[in-house]
Amino acid sequence: MNKLQALLNDSLIGTKHVENAAIINTKEREVCASTFGFHVPPENALTLIHAFHKNLVEVRRGGLCFKEKYYKCVRADEHSIYLQNPDGGLIAVKTKTFILVATYRVGMYPSVRVEAVEKLGEGSSGT
Repeated sequence: MNKLQALLNDSLIGTKHVENAAIINTKEREVCASTFGFHVPPENALTLIHAFHKNLVEVRRGGLCFKEKYYKCVRADEHSIYLQNPDGGLIAVKTKTFILVATYRVGMYPSVRVEAVEKLGEGSSGT
């Protein structure tokens, strides 16, 4: 298991605040780690990259489609996007190199630990 995979399991899934999580490398424009069974299609990774870099106003107004589900925007700024739908929600947090995306179910208190984001900000190599 690489460092990024361990980060997802220990700092996110282990908290029970999110259901699934993945890390997208924004420079390589691809998913570099994800929790077991959570597949983020390449087009969804690109949608999140585009949302942060060019489309935050549109995401605030119109929400976002992710894995064929529509999510209404609750909050969006240059570092984070919080979205919801009737089944749960989606959180995306951006660092200099990565986007951490996590899903949660209704009844979960969604949270992405600061520790996880800080570790990503350190430029984890994934090895």
